[in-house]
Amino acid sequence: MNYSIHIPSSTKKRVVIIGGGFGGIRLAKGLKNKGFQVVMLDRHNYHTFQPLLYQVATAGLEPDSIAGPLRKLLKHYKDFYFRMALVNRIVPEENMIDTTIGQLKYDYLVIAAGSKTNYFGQEKNFEKAFPLKQIPQALDLRSQILQNFEKAIMTHDKEERQSLMNFVIVGGGPTGVEVAGALGELKMHVLPNDYKELDFEKMSIYLIEAMPRLLNGMSDSAGEKSYDFLKRFNVTTKLGTMVKAFDGKSVQLDDGMVIPSQTLIWAAGVTGNLIDGLPDKVIANGRIMVDEFSKVNGYDNVFAIGDIAMQQTESYPKGHPMLAQVAMQQGSLLAKNLLRINKDKALIPFNYSDKGSMATIGRNKAVVDLKSVKFSGLFAWFVWMFIHLISIIGFRNKLVVFSNWLWNYFTYDRGTRLIIRPFVRKPKKKKQEEKVPVA
Repeated sequence: MNYSIHIPSSTKKRVVIIGGGFGGIRLAKGLKNKGFQVVMLDRHNYHTFQPLLYQVATAGLEPDSIAGPLRKLLKHYKDFYFRMALVNRIVPEENMIDTTIGQLKYDYLVIAAGSKTNYFGQEKNFEKAFPLKQIPQALDLRSQILQNFEKAIMTHDKEERQSLMNFVIVGGGPTGVEVAGALGELKMHVLPNDYKELDFEKMSIYLIEAMPRLLNGMSDSAGEKSYDFLKRFNVTTKLGTMVKAFDGKSVQLDDGMVIPSQTLIWAAGVTGNLIDGLPDKVIANGRIMVDEFSKVNGYDNVFAIGDIAMQQTESYPKGHPMLAQVAMQQGSLLAKNLLRINKDKALIPFNYSDKGSMATIGRNKAVVDLKSVKFSGLFAWFVWMFIHLISIIGFRNKLVVFSNWLWNYFTYDRGTRLIIRPFVRKPKKKKQEEKVPVA
């Protein structure tokens, strides 16, 4: 491809942002009407509030309640342009990127492409697993869960029925714990009313974690509390255990155990969503190495923020945690630094301010770690809801999510148990056909 993306010419410096996630949005807002031409590229035309994807997957929310059109979010910004595209390659020596819709020159490039599911080099063993990073994946998982019970009613084979009613979650971090809790609530309060022919005492939920505890990035007390909360949902938690393979019918663990299951949910980690073009020397552990100003090592006009960026510091020798709050803080600061570059002012180094971590494990059950305060239970659950509610982009989305939560709380119901896109596993594309997607 050798034609250019149509963007109006301008005397202003052009900032190209790859990715409309938390970091990209914060950066664009920070540059609002500040003398730059801003171009954002993303494979989707919407921003996703990823922390609540698990609720879409477990029939708690509809996808449009946690997503917002990027054009609408930034419609009042002068000299802002959005293009829906995949980025194939970065050509830093020409200050240009190559995309599925053409080539584009930049003065400053910001890579905010986020992360993708990390199978730790075992992609072939987990081709049939269900990741949970995007709205289409959440909808696929929701359809799979509901379809399993529709099939379970129809089958006369007890082993087949059990494999349909077994669910295995890989990864004991916040996503894995929250999915397990949500499935536990479905098992106790919702599904028995829909599928009265089935014995839900036989529905089994397994949470597999390779580390010796849950919520490894949080406090010991948070890990212990989440373990206790999951026991109340009869979730079988296996610590210090790894999953070896999944063939769509059974899950093999490294301790020799084989779990008959047609659903393996992968929440075991992420890696940077890398794009071709940058030299190997700036890549480490699947992320792009940057300095304290978010500049990609060796470049003055190429930056990386969010999950894809690795800034090594004394406090974070392996880079900052791949969390939304890191991306947002980096995006806000980079906007200020781009303005300072234009004014020949000294740049401000990035220092991460950890606001705390939290996870919910179902109704009235959550764990919260703040700097000096750690608590769990009902109050933690209210704090979790409040923080997530104010963080969702768009007043309509806040209202829809809040009303859904209220309804679910007082009725013990999930109103979005719809199989609107029956899940059918598609054959995997050949490697040469695959393109690097924008987050």
